[in-house]
Amino acid sequence: MNRSIAISALVLSITALPAAAQNDINLGLLEAEITRLAEEADGRVGVAAIHLETGRSVYLNGDEPFPMASTYKVPIAVQLFSRIEAGEISLDTMIEIQPHDLHPGSGTLTSLFDDPGVILSLRNLVELMLLISDNSATDLVLDAAGGADAVTSKMRSLGLDGINVARPTIGLIGDWLGVYDLGPRDEWTREGFGARAEAVSEEDREAAALAFDSDLQDTATPRHMAELLKGIWNRELMSEENSALLVDIMTRSTTGRNRIRGFLPRGTDVAHKTGTIGRTTNDVGIITLPGEAGHVVTVVFIKESTIASSSRETVIAHISRAIYDYFAFNPLGN
Repeated sequence: MNRSIAISALVLSITALPAAAQNDINLGLLEAEITRLAEEADGRVGVAAIHLETGRSVYLNGDEPFPMASTYKVPIAVQLFSRIEAGEISLDTMIEIQPHDLHPGSGTLTSLFDDPGVILSLRNLVELMLLISDNSATDLVLDAAGGADAVTSKMRSLGLDGINVARPTIGLIGDWLGVYDLGPRDEWTREGFGARAEAVSEEDREAAALAFDSDLQDTATPRHMAELLKGIWNRELMSEENSALLVDIMTRSTTGRNRIRGFLPRGTDVAHKTGTIGRTTNDVGIITLPGEAGHVVTVVFIKESTIASSSRETVIAHISRAIYDYFAFNPLGN
């Protein structure tokens, strides 16, 4: 090929790239490494990484919907804070915990507060939702946020059509187990839910779990989850005070130590939220890079995986470390 033609072809290929990629043509190497690591999940993997200071980004199946599991607690929190800032509710609002508010799944409310009469502030419930992924607290926060439709409408208003919230956690878990009829709300107790779950046959439970994997309710694309986290970090979605509070709570999260955090240097700050159900294992967050390298939004979703949950966590940890290393050593691009 003529040398001038070759140079012209190279210039055209570079200018055809997105603006962020034009400043870092080696992002393809990171994408290739993420793709290689994702093969170990034996399922579908979705990844989004955005370097916040430069806007450089990389995706794997970025526009494919994945079950959010408990990562959907992040958009719930964003909608709650929008109601707080509109003056419709306050973090100081006190909420009495009723027996039908104690739902199955992760957390401590169900195991510690058997008796009625316990009253917690909305701020307490938000912290329980995000720090330890308490499902009972989440469903109370979702009510305070205006319900699932209000959360999805908020995401639509932000241009994040790839994020859909449709059910409280008790409904999400019920659908996964094949408990499609929860009964009246005053029966949403541990005992009531447990009895309905026990009545589901093993065959129906397996069918429900398979159907859950392809259910578009309570799903997000990696790209739009990453954009949501970017908006939180950049203080674009709420006040400085509430943005800082949300980031602080997520940084103190006690779940998922073997996921995004798994292979990062000790002491690395990660504001994140995990999610796990059935064949789905997720972690989404913002990693603080060393020195002046900045911060990188990191979203890793795994669905339909046939390997053990602990092995999926290792896949997330490897992918997160690859993202961390790339942007830590290339903070300004190439």
